[in-house]
Amino acid sequence: MKKTEKVRFLTEAAMIAAIYCVLTVCLPFMTFGQVQCRIAEALTVLPVFMPAAVPGLFVGCVLSNAVGLAMGANVAGALDILVGALATGAAALLTRKWRHVRLRGLPVLSTLPPVVLNALVVGLELTVALYGWDARLYAINALAVGAGELIFATGGGLILYIALRGRLNGEKR
Repeated sequence: MKKTEKVRFLTEAAMIAAIYCVLTVCLPFMTFGQVQCRIAEALTVLPVFMPAAVPGLFVGCVLSNAVGLAMGANVAGALDILVGALATGAAALLTRKWRHVRLRGLPVLSTLPPVVLNALVVGLELTVALYGWDARLYAINALAVGAGELIFATGGGLILYIALRGRLNGEKR
């Protein structure tokens, strides 16, 4: 990778991280807690277009969870800074890996890793942090987180994909 490519990669990753963080912390009542509707999750489709989105989403999630904790909004606590971000990072890797799988021209499968991983991982975090282990509460939390993810990661992500595909598909990445 040439120096200019490295600079571009880092710049793209940093911009995605910053946008993710701002979109998350500007509406803390929606983005932390049992029902999470993170508008920023629409950005989880970006690994379909660019590899820099993978670290960008991870760092953005770390930053937003840390800021949320500092604001007193992040109910899952310090554990969420790392564990929640690892779920987002793993989802971004899977999104990138499955970017060529299309359903009627759309990367629908690529939008599902954030839904599934965050539902399972963040649902578990919330259950343990708020109540201790309880299988019924875990199922409720996982479904609530998954519903928010489905709205924004899949619904919002596909809208963002449609808006960007003509602009970004011309570049090979």
